[in-house]
Amino acid sequence: MRFAYPVRVETDCAGFLATFPSIIGAHTAGKTKAEAFKNAADALIVALAAYIKLGEGLPATRPPKRGERIVVVPPRAAAKLALYAGMRAAGLSNVSLGKRLGLSEGAVRRLLDLGHRSHIGQIEAALAVIGKRLIVDVADAA
Repeated sequence: MRFAYPVRVETDCAGFLATFPSIIGAHTAGKTKAEAFKNAADALIVALAAYIKLGEGLPATRPPKRGERIVVVPPRAAAKLALYAGMRAAGLSNVSLGKRLGLSEGAVRRLLDLGHRSHIGQIEAALAVIGKRLIVDVADAA
């Protein structure tokens, strides 16, 4: 799974507006185009965290269209999103995953919390329980 979403940055009456066409509720602004793009990463994380909190499926990614750029989800958050998507696909609740891992439901909830600084080893262990593994990829900066 690759968690990278296209963003569109356009002029607005107060500066620039950044929106994610495929993600409901993901938008932000900035005084400059660069500031709006920088703020877009935070808006993306907040919106994706809302999908998790609401128990919704994560939006699909797609290649950028003309005039769009890509915002890549930070590695720890991407691992948590992959865990969430894997749990949904397997029909696992926080409680059932917690039992398999020997953790409480609250501990699993923190593993899925995009704002919590969970240890990557714990996320990897949870992914392994659902038959997934974490692979890190490095690409040239765009």
